[in-house]
Amino acid sequence: MLDLVAAGPARLGTADRPGRLLCLDGPAGSGKTTLARAVVAAAPDAHLLHLDLLLDGWQGLADVAATLVRDVLEPLSRGQAASYRRYDWHAGRFADRVPVPPSALLVVEGVGAGSRATAPYRSASVWLEASAPLRRARALERDGDDFAPHWDSWAAQEEQLFSRERTRASADLRITTEL
Repeated sequence: MLDLVAAGPARLGTADRPGRLLCLDGPAGSGKTTLARAVVAAAPDAHLLHLDLLLDGWQGLADVAATLVRDVLEPLSRGQAASYRRYDWHAGRFADRVPVPPSALLVVEGVGAGSRATAPYRSASVWLEASAPLRRARALERDGDDFAPHWDSWAAQEEQLFSRERTRASADLRITTEL
């Protein structure tokens, strides 16, 4: 995975401190977070950003890539400081601003990370997938009762987003996580 990213262009940071962007996308429960943590653990000077912290609640999926670009990727591409408003899922509103430090590798994981809006900033993108029953079981095990009532509408939003953005087809690598 790190070789894939290293082969891609460094589009974040500055000439003297370049940074690369790895986007991990796929439907809920496909294994994005697990892979992201493994990549960050193996990479020096890496930072992990969970895209669900930028969502404006359960209906915010359509706008999350634009928010990521505006608040994080665009500033980092100019070598500037970046931050985002963190969504507090328990309070149902945005909370504090979270800084995103310049790093050699920024790993963004979450539904929408591989959208076309992130393409000018990416070094590599990876699509993860698994069967719907397995993904649902994983998501509900992880998020429990908080996710259960939203599963169907969230899955419909994902399907629309992935179809519109052609996320799977544009990925540099596709991984099935049926273990």
